Amino acid sequence: MTAPMVLAGLLALNLFTILRFWQDKRHAIAGERRIAEADLLGLAMFGGSAGALLARRLFRHKTRKQPFSALLFLIAALQLAAMTALAIL
Repeated sequence: MTAPMVLAGLLALNLFTILRFWQDKRHAIAGERRIAEADLLGLAMFGGSAGALLARRLFRHKTRKQPFSALLFLIAALQLAAMTALAIL
């Protein structure tokens, strides 16, 4: 896989993550069935953590929810550490 393909995939995943957070916020407001937190965290874990963090801020969604917030920040920190380690190698 080439670097542009990887970046395009990550961009698409992060945009999809933002969409899912927006949908969950809309469902919460409407009192409808919600998107499972495990699904939202899974999107972050597979590379959508930047989109998840941005969506939380944009939509003011799941900003105080624990342990969701702690897990999301842990995922983002581990991904940042991994990217930093790869850049050093």
